[in-house]
Amino acid sequence: MSAGAFAQGPPPPLGPPPPPPPANPQTPEKISLGGLLFWDEQLSSTKTMACATCHIPEKGGSDPRSVFAAPNNINPGPDGLFGTPDDIHGSPGVVRSLADGRFQSSASFGLRTQVTGRKSPSAINAAYAPLLFWDGRASGTFTDPVTGQVVLQGGAALESQSVGPILDTTEMGHVGRTWGDVSGRVATSRPLALATNLPASWTAFINGRDYPAIFQQVFGTPDITAARIAMAIASYERTLFSNQAPIDAFFGGNQGALTQLELQGQGVFTNPANGCAVCHAGNLFTNQTFRYIGVRPQFEDTGRMAVTGNNADMGRMRVPSLRNVELRGPYFHNGSAQTIEDVIAFYNRGGDFNGPNKDPLIRPLGLTPQQQTALAAFLKRPLTDPRVASATGPFQHPTLYAGSARQPQLFGAPTLGSGFFAPQMVALSPALIGNDRFTVGVERGLGGGFSGLVLDVQSSPGTPFGEATAYLGFSPATQFRRVGPLNGVGAGNGWRSVVLQIPNDPALVGTPLFGQWFVRDPGSGGRFSATSAFQITHF
Repeated sequence: MSAGAFAQGPPPPLGPPPPPPPANPQTPEKISLGGLLFWDEQLSSTKTMACATCHIPEKGGSDPRSVFAAPNNINPGPDGLFGTPDDIHGSPGVVRSLADGRFQSSASFGLRTQVTGRKSPSAINAAYAPLLFWDGRASGTFTDPVTGQVVLQGGAALESQSVGPILDTTEMGHVGRTWGDVSGRVATSRPLALATNLPASWTAFINGRDYPAIFQQVFGTPDITAARIAMAIASYERTLFSNQAPIDAFFGGNQGALTQLELQGQGVFTNPANGCAVCHAGNLFTNQTFRYIGVRPQFEDTGRMAVTGNNADMGRMRVPSLRNVELRGPYFHNGSAQTIEDVIAFYNRGGDFNGPNKDPLIRPLGLTPQQQTALAAFLKRPLTDPRVASATGPFQHPTLYAGSARQPQLFGAPTLGSGFFAPQMVALSPALIGNDRFTVGVERGLGGGFSGLVLDVQSSPGTPFGEATAYLGFSPATQFRRVGPLNGVGAGNGWRSVVLQIPNDPALVGTPLFGQWFVRDPGSGGRFSATSAFQITHF
C-alpha cells in the first residue's frame, strides 16, 4: 500500500540542503559565530529579542509564544481593531522605541510589545527554500543592505532573509535604526551575555573573547558589518535541517516505521483526489510555490503580490514544509487554526473565503471522520524529527533571557487614578551590569500628570516594602527621580519612559533593584496614582 500510494514510488529520505553560495563557504567557526548571533538578544535595540526568539526548535522552528490562549500575541489585523475576525496570532517583538532607548507609544499597542502581522514560519529546513518569508521577498540574490552591492549571486535566500528583522521596528529595531547602530551594539556586547545554559561547545568557542575577536578569526579582520552578520547567521541556519523523522526511515525502506493508522493517513494524503501531495510534495513536503487557499479575504494581506506586483499573486503565500508541523501550531500565515485537526477541517470544507485566483485544489473533499483522524496521525509523529522536539543534535541551544527568571517580576496592586484607570508598569529591560539602556515605562496614567520613579537597591530583597501595599518604603538606598509630565491627554492616556544606566560594577551582581511609578493625579483616592512595583536582580 505504501509504495502504491505514490505515482512513481516513495521519494528517498531527505538529504542535506543545497550547498551554500560559493562566496559564503561553510566553516565550523562561521557556523559557531552565526549560532551566537542567532541566539543573542543583544542584537535587538531593547536587548529583549533574538532571531531565535521567534524560531525555537522545540516549536518546530517557529514561535512558542504564538499560542491561541495568550493575549499578548494578537495583532489587530487590517481593521486595526482587537477582538475582530481578522486578528492575527503573530510574534511579540519589541516596544516601539527611539535610538536613545526611550519608549514611544504605538497607536495599536501603546507601550506593550508590538506583534507582527504574520505568524513566524519555521527556520528549520529553511535552507532548502529558494525564496523566504511568507511572500517570498527574500530572494536568492543577497545585496549588501549598506552598500547596495550584490554580494552573493544565487542560493542566498537565508542571507537575504536574515537582515530583515534586525532593523524592523516591530521585530527587533528602534525607529531609524541603521546597520551602524547594529554593528556598534554587537562590537560592545559580550557574546550571549543574557543567555544561560550554553552548550559546552559554544562556551569553549567563545573562550572569554568579544565579538570583534571572533569576527577576526572567522573573516580575517575584526570588522563587524551587515554582510558578515548575514553570512554568519545563514551559515548557522544551514545546519538546522531535519531529516531523521520516522518518515525518513519509511522512505528508506523500513515498512514498520509507520503504524497502521499512520499508513491509512498517508493513503489519504497521497490520494490524488484530495490534492494534499500536489503542493506538499516530495520528501520536503512542499513544492515551494505560492498559493491563495482562502484563509482570509485576499485584500487583507496581498501576500506575494506585494513583491511581484502581479494581480494573479493576490493573497498568495508560500507553501510551508510539513516536516515537524505537529510542533508548530497555530497554523497558517495568520495563526488562525489552532490544531492540525482544525487545518484538516479547513481543507475538508474547501477553505473559508474565495477569490479570483483561489487554488482549484481547495474545494470540499468529503473526508470521513475516520479519514480525517488518520490524516492527522500521519502528519504528526511520522513527520516529526525527535531531535527537533528535544532540541538535541544541531538543534541544541542556550536558554534565552526572555521568559527566564531574570526578567523583571511585577508584584503588588496599583493605585487607581482618574477615570478608575490603573497606571501600568512597563519593565522589560535586562538588569545586565553595564546596560546603558535600562528603560522603564508607565502607561494608562493621567495624561499631563507629573510622574516620578522611585528606585531602591537593596541586598536584602523585600525589606524596602510595606506589608500590605506595593508602595515602596524608604531606606538609605531609595532614590526618587522626577521624570516629568506624562505624554498624552486625559485619564488613561498618559505614558512616559525613562532610560537608566546600570553601572558596570561586578559588586551589583546578585543584588535586587526595585521600582515603582507615581503619577500626581487629583482623581485618585490620594494625591497620587501608582503602578504595581517591579523587582529584578542584577546579573
